[in-house]
Amino acid sequence: MTPTHFSFSSAFALGFMGLAFHRTHLLSALLCLEGMMLSLFISLSLWALQLEATDFATTPMLLLAFSACEASAGLALLVATSRTHGTDRLQSLNLLRC
Repeated sequence: MTPTHFSFSSAFALGFMGLAFHRTHLLSALLCLEGMMLSLFISLSLWALQLEATDFATTPMLLLAFSACEASAGLALLVATSRTHGTDRLQSLNLLRC
């Protein structure tokens, strides 16, 4: 395993563990998701450059587009949640009360 591969896979694993174990605020969950998407984007970009294939060149851009859509939807949910509940803590959210 190359050091570059190890660093990006460990960045993805740290983002996933942060998302799984540190679920107090919605903003921290969104930041963990963005960290995971950033590590995936850089890994796919480097993989396409190492293979020197033009077929894989569109995959990182497609992932980046989906990541931007995910970020905008997450921020919209964060604003809506903070307006209705007054906080972004995930413990205060209850799907049965909505």
